[in-house]
Amino acid sequence: MTTRTFPTAGEAAAALAGDVLNQIRARPALVLGLPTGRTPVAFYRALVRGIRRGGTSVADLTTFNLDEFLGVSPDQPGSYRGYMERYLFRPVGLGPAQINFLEGTAADPRLECERYERAITASGGIDVQVLGIGANGHIGFNEPGEWLVLHTHRVTLRPETRRTNAGLFGGHIDSVPREALSMGLGTILRARKIVLLATGREKARAVSLMVRGPLTTALPASFLQLHGDVDVVLDDAAGALLGDTTGAAAHL
Repeated sequence: MTTRTFPTAGEAAAALAGDVLNQIRARPALVLGLPTGRTPVAFYRALVRGIRRGGTSVADLTTFNLDEFLGVSPDQPGSYRGYMERYLFRPVGLGPAQINFLEGTAADPRLECERYERAITASGGIDVQVLGIGANGHIGFNEPGEWLVLHTHRVTLRPETRRTNAGLFGGHIDSVPREALSMGLGTILRARKIVLLATGREKARAVSLMVRGPLTTALPASFLQLHGDVDVVLDDAAGALLGDTTGAAAHL
């Protein structure tokens, strides 16, 4: 696991955007896994700027998003699909055929999860999976618990996760759905490369445990230690508990 830290959240986001741009330029038909939430917003803004300024073609790009709230349609406030349309898909002109998303209002969530797994397999698998991390160590909507689910699945969200997402629902935690659909840890770990962006002091403990702690279902992100190619991009605040990794790349 390689970590890189930068003085500010903006610089970390810009560095990650540059890395992803290089991946797209090297492989135009890239299959890209994408996150949502507060942290990736700066990354998406930097990525859009880079695509526009550099004239980078995304015509052959395919995307898969990590998760979606159960019971929320794409046109509803709080929808992660709506978030992605706003911050990335529309600004760079991705077409519907390029975009893969879990359907939050699917009649049968179990069948929807199985469909999504098949779609990932049919695409040839995810080349680069971009992740964030929750303060409680979740990735995607894989929450801490006694066990973790390998494949795309229905999940009950913990109160702290719902609280973090309240901003998407007018600031009211009671409006945040209690369930979601999410890629599982096994699906995430099958990506050929993983890059994780974490910013802010509230992420420091989770980042430290992810990198240096034991494998535990109490911190789902710790299972990234099992992957052979993980790049963790941090600002100084998120990397504060890593000590000697600050300001330089380090293999841990």
